[in-house]
This record gives sequence, C-alpha cells and structure tokens, in this order.
Amino acid sequence: MGRKNRGSWPKGNKSDRGSKGQRGQHGVSSSNSPTDLRRTILDVFRKSPSKQLNHKQVSSALGILNHDVKNLITELLADLATKKKLEDVGRGKYMLAEQELQASSGVIQITRFGRGFVKQEDGTEIKLSKGDTGSSFWGDTVEVEWSKNRRRPTPYVSKVIQRLRKVYVVTIEQVKDYAFGHPSDTKLHTNFFIPGRSLNGAVQGDKVLIELASWDSQDDAPLGRVVKVLGKEGDNDVEMHAILAEYGLPLEFPPEVEEEAKQFTPSAESNVGLDKKEIAKRRDMRDVLTMTIDPVDAKDFDDALSLKKLKNGNIEVGIHIADVSYYVKPGSAIDEEAISRATSVYLVDRTIPMLPEVLSNDLCSLRPNEDKFAFSSVFEMDSEANVINEWFGRTAIHSDRRFAYEDAQVRLETGEGDYADELGLLFKLATKLRKRRFENGGIDFNSEEVRFELDETGKPLRVLIKKMREANKLIEDFMLLANIRVARFLAKVHPEKNTPTRTSIYRIHDNPDPEKLQSLRLFVRRFGHEMPKPNPGNAESLIRDLLVATAGSPEEGTVKTMAIRSMAKAEYSTDNIGHYGLSFPYYTHFTSPIRRYPDIIVHRLLQHYLDGGVDADKGEIDARCHHSGIMEKRSAEAERASIKYKQVEYLMTRIGETYKGLVAGAVPRGLFVEIQENKCEGFVSKDALPNDHWVYDEEKIGFEGMQSGRTIALGDEVTIKVVSADLAKRQLDFKILVN
Repeated sequence: MGRKNRGSWPKGNKSDRGSKGQRGQHGVSSSNSPTDLRRTILDVFRKSPSKQLNHKQVSSALGILNHDVKNLITELLADLATKKKLEDVGRGKYMLAEQELQASSGVIQITRFGRGFVKQEDGTEIKLSKGDTGSSFWGDTVEVEWSKNRRRPTPYVSKVIQRLRKVYVVTIEQVKDYAFGHPSDTKLHTNFFIPGRSLNGAVQGDKVLIELASWDSQDDAPLGRVVKVLGKEGDNDVEMHAILAEYGLPLEFPPEVEEEAKQFTPSAESNVGLDKKEIAKRRDMRDVLTMTIDPVDAKDFDDALSLKKLKNGNIEVGIHIADVSYYVKPGSAIDEEAISRATSVYLVDRTIPMLPEVLSNDLCSLRPNEDKFAFSSVFEMDSEANVINEWFGRTAIHSDRRFAYEDAQVRLETGEGDYADELGLLFKLATKLRKRRFENGGIDFNSEEVRFELDETGKPLRVLIKKMREANKLIEDFMLLANIRVARFLAKVHPEKNTPTRTSIYRIHDNPDPEKLQSLRLFVRRFGHEMPKPNPGNAESLIRDLLVATAGSPEEGTVKTMAIRSMAKAEYSTDNIGHYGLSFPYYTHFTSPIRRYPDIIVHRLLQHYLDGGVDADKGEIDARCHHSGIMEKRSAEAERASIKYKQVEYLMTRIGETYKGLVAGAVPRGLFVEIQENKCEGFVSKDALPNDHWVYDEEKIGFEGMQSGRTIALGDEVTIKVVSADLAKRQLDFKILVN
C-alpha cells in the first residue's frame, strides 16, 4: 500500500516473470510430492466439476510456472484418469469422474432464457441448462446434485435451501377467474399463476406484493398469493414502494419502534436544552467556531467542522459527528431495527431513514444554532496539514452556520461572504491532504451523479448532472482524515511499538485480481496503451499507473470506468487488509452514524477502548459486517432502480429524438449506450445496428462489421435515436444512426 505513481509503466523483472521452482498461489512447488499434487489437482476439478480442463489450464489454476512441474501434471492427469478419478474426454482434456461428483450449494442466478449459474462459496460457478434450475428464483440459495441417468453427469437444482425474497412484486393481468402476476424485476424468469381466491381484492393493472404459495413442478407456473395491493402501476408512490419491496427494504417502522421513539422529545419543542450532567462528562466545544456543509435539500446533518487558530501557529480542526450511540442503546427496539436496516436508503424522491425521524432529523442532527452532543476527532495540524496531535472523545458543540455546498463554493471562489477566510483556510488544508493521498497512490473515485427535478406528482421535468466541486471535496477530505485516524486508534497502531491490533470494523478494499486486470489490459490496447502483463507482484500498481497515463486524454473517463469495474468492491470486515483504492493501510467508517449502522458500532468500540475496555467479540462484529454489506448492496441497487425508472419516464415523452451517446457496455445480443447530456442508458439490439453483418468481439467489448470493417465498441461516441421506453421493465431501447 502507499506506492507512489510513477507516471510510466514499470519494467518487468525476474520476480514478475517467475523463476524455476517458484511457489504458486496455492502453495504448490517443485518440492511437493506427487501424492500431494494429485490431491491438489483433484481440488481444481472439484471446484469446477462441469468443466473440461487440460494440463495448461490446471497449471494456470495452481499458479505453476515451473516446466518440470507442468510435465509432472500432464503425467498425473493421465494417472488420475486410469484410477477413475478423472474422465479422459479426448484432445488432452479431462473432467471430474462421476464417482467423484458431490452435492454442493451456492447462490443461483438465472438468465431470462432459463439457464442457471450457481456461485459456490469458493467463488467458482456451476452452469445449469434450461430446465435444470428447479423451483428456484434468481438469488436463492440452492443445493446442486448430479443427474446420473443421462449420457454425461449433469448438474441440477435438487432443493431450494433459502429464498432470497419473502415477497415478490408483480403486476396483475386478470384472466376470467384467475390472474397472472408479471414480475417487476426482470431477473425473475417466470410469471406467477394467481387463483381468484388468492387475489385479495387486486384487479387488472394493480401492482401487488405476493407470497409464493407453492411450486411443485418447474413445468408449471409458481402459485402466488396476494398479500398487499400497492396501487395502480405507474403511480409514483406505488412504483417507489414497489422498488423498496423488490429489494427487501422496509417502508415503515414497526409499531414497537414508533412507540419507543415517542420517549424522545423533539428539541424544537423543548426549552430544557442538553443534560447539564452529561455536558460535564464531555469536552465542551460550544464556544469554538463550528459549521456544517451539506446538500441544499439535506434534512439530517451527520457531520460538522470546527476551526481554531492556536497560539503556536498551528490550527485545531474538529471533525464532529452526530453522537447517535448516546441515544440509541444496545438491545432497544430502535437499535434492533437499525441493525436490521443497516443503512438509510436514498431513492430519487425520498429517503427511507435507518432511524426514526425524531432522531435522524432532530435530536442527532447537528442543526444550526442548537447545542448538540457529538463524537469528535480533534486534530492539531501544521500549515502542511500534518497531524501534530489528535484527540478522540465525546463533546458538546454548537453549529454557528449551516452552509449548502453552493453557498460554501461561492465563498471559496470569491473569498467574500461570512466565514470566507475560515472556509479558505480549511480548503487549503484539505487540498494538501488530497494531494498527499494521490501522491501515495490513492485513486479518485468521484464521478458525476444523476439527479432529477420533479413536479408535484413525481414526474421528471429535467435531468441534472451533479459534479464534485471544491466545497464537496473539502468535506470529503476531512471525513477521510477522521476515518483514517480513528481506524489507526482502534487498531492500536503505534509505529514505535509492535503492539497487537484490537478487534474493530474496517472498511477494506482488496488489491485488483490479476485475471480481471488481463481483460483491462486487452481493452486499453485499442486506445494505444500497453499495460504490462498482470501478475500478483505488479497488480497493485497497474491501475494507478494506467490512470496516470490516461489522465487528460479523451478516453480518460472510459478507461476509468473500466478500471473501477475490474476492482474488488469495498466491504466491511474485522480482518484489516487496507483500502487499496484510497491507498490507506487503515480505514473505517466513523462519520455517518445517522445513516450507516457500522458507524454506530465504531462509535461504541471507540468509547469502549477509550474507557480501557477489553478486546471486543470478533464473531458478533463479523456477523454485523456481513449483514451490513448485504443491506448496503440492496440499498445501492434500489437507488439505481429508482434512477432508472425516472430516466425511462423522462424519455417516454421523447420517443424519436436523437442524442449523442457513449457505448457503456456490450454483450453478444447488443450494446448499452449512455446519452451524454442526461446519463440515461438504453440498449441497442444487434439488429438495431447500422446495416452490416455484425459480429461480437469479446476482446474489444463491442461489434465489428464484416462488410464495412467498422467497429462499435466500449467508449465509442455514437448517435442514437430513442425507439421505445418500457416503464414496467424500466428499459430503454435505442437505435444507432449512421454518423
């Protein structure tokens, strides 16, 4: 971590290329015995039981470069076939023998054509033919067994272990005394049959929630039962509620949570103020200049910044975070619901908060001109933004000014207005923090965001593209600083001592996978950029060097998008491996406890360790990390679904219009194109490409015209016409026009 960008591609060396006797990624070396190697080879086949592999593919899977070991693998494959452990399928290829096939489990994905892919715990996939997915839906956890009454053993779903969804969102199509339910989620590959007695008052065109009553045979439609009528398809509230239900996200708080929330008196209705006994236990910083900077339409304020010039010439910067853990106690109904939700959900037109409004928008929110309890990170910094001293603890603060990003931006640009000098000083420090981060290899993940101007019924009037400006970056840089330093403290990092780390939550981001980087390497060649061949030794630096090499070029945005796609996803874990993308060896989430439950846990752990508490229970925190990761993903998917819905709704009134777009992706059946001016993405079927015989090119991520020789691939600018907009499926269809 922390390697500087060099601005040019690194030279290969012997360690990059591998040397004789090198140990592979699975611990296999030339010194291993044939017996051990046999066992390891079989493990490769067991992870891909339906695949046919040759000696080169097995060697690659084991990370073996030694020529002698490769030859030994060739001999052992033949030997394992003789022993009936493998089956020789000809042309030097083998697959796992029938007697070695074992039942396994994993999460299934099903294409719209009915084919399935079961991802096992080790990351490998089992492919299922159409008709072999049983009574499973996309996302279910299933058990896979092998049919032995066919010409070759074939995998099939024998049992659904756990359903992803408890309810399904469908639109009712009435037929006499029964109905069909058409799923909103295009990942669900079949319609539901709903008997008249199970309609529960639903009629033609209603969007409803149904439960799966039974599904006895894959040849028949699953039987559904309506449990709630949401309303008419196309109504804005109905559609937003449907998206929440589709991703298993709550709309309302349970009665016991609402009842418990009544114990909190809104501060606007109370003249008592903060508890004086509690203030006495805290660092009182109410007389220090403090301000918040947030979106103009923000309702909750997680964070605030304070600024104070010290007599020694240094600057004290306080990063103050809402002290949610003071109000939300472990074991309470509010806490249990917050654990379940794990995050607030942000749809196009509304926020579904993690906490009841009396907390999220009132008591915990750092609103202007009110005394508030906070959990703070206070840093003494020199003029170069180096941290000289740090302090963590609970505080009482008073926000003197609430800035919208736009207001703060004006002051940064003009130097005029109240607190312009203070904002300017904070920005200078933030700029130095950011510069240092990028010099150490941090990647700029910021991208344009889509927002909508809606009328009173929720119809989109305009699409707005928001970009990160200096005021946004100022806040981000100080939030990153707090997250880094809290993570170091929680881990008990002392550079001068070799002390063990403490159990905590870390926000981790793994190094890039060399296999995914290989695809990126092939892609950037078409822009004239030659990446070195990826391997475990150089994977960490390749993306950073690539982004430096393409900075300022026309293809910068496209290359950055592809580079991000090739990276692992950030996640929560108690096992710290650092954050690759930000280039931080220690990183956590401390700054948003109103909207993220892991931040509440971090606050509790921080106070626990400040009080001298013993190491926390790793198992319990691991479970919280896992659940929070699941809910974070669902929330992000729901947000994207709501954006997609509004994009389709926006273009429904613009059928036939033409736009400039960029190719954003490609699959064998067509291209995905994003309109440049409004970021709306649609699909261009292979049949809707200009007259030619088009062939899909996986390496170029696009299509090549056999007659014209023209290529239309990822990153290319094209002119499209909007052909159709399907609001129910949230799909746009485009046609590419000849430029």
